Amino acid sequence: MRIALAATCLADTLFPGAPRATVRLLERLGHEVVFPADQACCGQMHVNTGYFREAVPVIRNHVETFAPVADGEWDAVVMPSGSCTGSVRHQQAMVCRRAGLEDLAATAEAVSAKTYELSELLVDVLGLTDVGAWFPHRVTYHPTCHSLRMLHVGDKPLRLLRAVESIDLVELPAADSCCGFGGTFALKNADTSAAMLEDKTANVRGTGAEVLTAGDMSCLMHIGGGLSRQGTGIRALHLAEVLASTREEPTPLPETTFTRPERERPARTEAAR
Repeated sequence: MRIALAATCLADTLFPGAPRATVRLLERLGHEVVFPADQACCGQMHVNTGYFREAVPVIRNHVETFAPVADGEWDAVVMPSGSCTGSVRHQQAMVCRRAGLEDLAATAEAVSAKTYELSELLVDVLGLTDVGAWFPHRVTYHPTCHSLRMLHVGDKPLRLLRAVESIDLVELPAADSCCGFGGTFALKNADTSAAMLEDKTANVRGTGAEVLTAGDMSCLMHIGGGLSRQGTGIRALHLAEVLASTREEPTPLPETTFTRPERERPARTEAAR
């Protein structure tokens, strides 16, 4: 298959390991991956915050950039994010129609019909659960809200993880509870978000896992940051990074989770003190 990668703006800017691992995994499985250079944000942040009009040019860019999949130039679009895939599938055409852009809405629907979250692509489209991965670590999985409730990916990520050689996969208590991130929710409702995060990190710690994995870097950023501040030593890795790992090319565990080593931090100035 010829598959276009929508890296997502968060991963492309802050966590490029997830889209890189997606490419490595799909190419190892024998597929061609293309990266449309004009891609940017899918518009989810604007839509979720109520800025529908402002989202239109952002959505237009995404739809026009990935329109070749609707014409058969590519077979599919893959997004290593449940929330961004959910936005493409459930928000873009709606926003275009509200703006009176029926032609753009129709193209958005055609693009979304061939846009898949990573586990959807692997299991539903490629018919795989065993991708030949090797990851000799104790791992627990957090099913992110959008992938669970909007995309209904079900147990697809877990089926993929169970087939990984040498993995010690442990169940996360109250796995389907929200981590408290929710994009701008974590900013607008910081205290509530922090309380939800505390519950989630306590459950992660209780598994004894070395690694927390999920299909969204946004949630992993939130939970991983909490685990790092608590000094747990638990690493957060995207599902793609686990599935891309092999004996020949293992995915290394980061030294720390979302925290730079002390030696790399800039010295504090007198003003900062």
